Amino acid sequence: MAACGGGTVSNPPLTGTQALAFAYYETCVNPIFVTPLQVTVGGTTTTKTCAAAACHASASGAGGAFRIIPTAAAVDLSNPANTPAVIRGTDMYKNFTSAQGETVKGSPTQSLLLNKPLVNNVFHGGGVVFASSGDANARRIEYWIGNPVPQGQDEFSTATYSTMFNPPFNPSNPNPSACNSN
Repeated sequence: MAACGGGTVSNPPLTGTQALAFAYYETCVNPIFVTPLQVTVGGTTTTKTCAAAACHASASGAGGAFRIIPTAAAVDLSNPANTPAVIRGTDMYKNFTSAQGETVKGSPTQSLLLNKPLVNNVFHGGGVVFASSGDANARRIEYWIGNPVPQGQDEFSTATYSTMFNPPFNPSNPNPSACNSN
């Protein structure tokens, strides 16, 4: 399994069924996967995206179960026609679901989505993407995983708008620079 990018992760006991925030994912995390980043594999540094064809692209990627649709359009969360049912049918939501599948909600240190690009005690065929846990992108992923929405609310909870963003998230004008990461 390790040759396929797997590894041993010991999951903490679940304490609830909290969801991760879709608005934060779309605004703050998904852009990480489609932005060219420096990647070091075997001592050689190149620039590529996680959503590249040889990595995690949905149709042709070689990067295991985690898949990204690089052309996923942002969802206008201020449009009342974009109900949860409509959003769940979008490519952006598919990216959200795929990323969420690599997490242990509430426990970033146990989540492959963070540990693999750090090459933190687990093999990542794509090499080192984040030089340290202090990398701004690593901190955003850690923040997203470590701050689920309030218990009993779904991934579209507006309760996260004022806690995960500063200034608070405005669905009609998403602002990536407002993404909290501490």
